[in-house]
Amino acid sequence: MKQEINPKETSRAYAFEMWMKAPMPMVTLFKTLDVTRLVKLSKRRGLKFNMLMCWCIGKAASTIKEFYLLPEAGRLMQFDSLAVCTIVANKQGEVSSCDVPFCEDLSAFNEQYLRLTEEVAETCRNHDLPDSMVIGTSALAQYDIDGAVGMYSGIFNNPFLIWAGYKRRFFRTTLKVSFQFHHTQMDGAHAARFLDELQKAIGAL
Repeated sequence: MKQEINPKETSRAYAFEMWMKAPMPMVTLFKTLDVTRLVKLSKRRGLKFNMLMCWCIGKAASTIKEFYLLPEAGRLMQFDSLAVCTIVANKQGEVSSCDVPFCEDLSAFNEQYLRLTEEVAETCRNHDLPDSMVIGTSALAQYDIDGAVGMYSGIFNNPFLIWAGYKRRFFRTTLKVSFQFHHTQMDGAHAARFLDELQKAIGAL
């Protein structure tokens, strides 16, 4: 569920006034994550690495109240649930998007992830959850790149993470991620805290 709220009655009042109509309100942070534990868990339990990343993203975001807000069409909306969007290669050789609702139970999230991504791949239709605050992701796992900055369309203001393939070095496996967010939704400190929480969620699995 989502509802419009008065920005002046929130902690984002100043940010809404300053950044809502800015020509380029998006900010991007980069971070190198230690995903050693994630890779080991993926192999040992036969779980998809991308699914585990999506769950950790939802877990980290759920601890930060700013993630439940989103500027839309000049308004500030408040949500009571989160979802993580993953890009799916469909049977036509193109890509579709799939919003997976976040839940604390990793097994339940995994079941939904597998079911929904398979459905999207087969039907070639996006699975959207407009009543949830959706965190976008894009995994370019087969490529080796140092970073990526998302596009600002002026339509979608959702936070967005991009990563490519992870790198192994000695006993550690690392993954470079970029995180783009709308300045009205959160400040740099909130975004940096989210990335720290993401690392903690990965390490706690």
